[in-house]
Amino acid sequence: MSGFDLVFALFGLVLGLAITEVLSGFSRVLKMRGKAHVGWLVPMLGLVVLLDLTSFWSSAYELRDILPANLLTLFAVMSIIGTYYLIATLIFPDDPDRWPNFDLYYDRYNRLILGGMLGVNFAMLLGSTAAYILLAKAEAPEEDIGLWEGIFELAPVALIIALLIVKGRRKNLALLILLALDFLAMAIAELL
Repeated sequence: MSGFDLVFALFGLVLGLAITEVLSGFSRVLKMRGKAHVGWLVPMLGLVVLLDLTSFWSSAYELRDILPANLLTLFAVMSIIGTYYLIATLIFPDDPDRWPNFDLYYDRYNRLILGGMLGVNFAMLLGSTAAYILLAKAEAPEEDIGLWEGIFELAPVALIIALLIVKGRRKNLALLILLALDFLAMAIAELL
């Protein structure tokens, strides 16, 4: 087992559980139709977190040759991914009787979820930047990060900050849609 395999096994396990938690939330929403007013905010937040988790998984794979297999790396991975698992458990309410209006649930928990997302994305941005700097010292970089890649990397952080600041459900929904579109644009840009 390589060092990356060791780190990625923990990473994949906990990240997979976080993705499962979000998908389970969507399943619960489908089952409770008619019992609660779901609206668009909570499902869109779930979609954004799902896309972010997926892009996070992709980013971690890109770092496979750089990540050392040591206890510090495992602690860092567990902290970041553990935070994401906790975020994933908060997206959807567990009890529709307690939250008959999901928009109210969103109003109550969105800052906690988005704050966690901001912390995780910022940590990943710092970690990947540090890893690429270390790699550049070890070997000559084949290509510089392009302008579009830099914008796509920073855009989620900027949009999450905007979501934390902006008030109003329509503005939040618009920003969540922009964030989802940014993740999709990143996926398309990788193909080009």
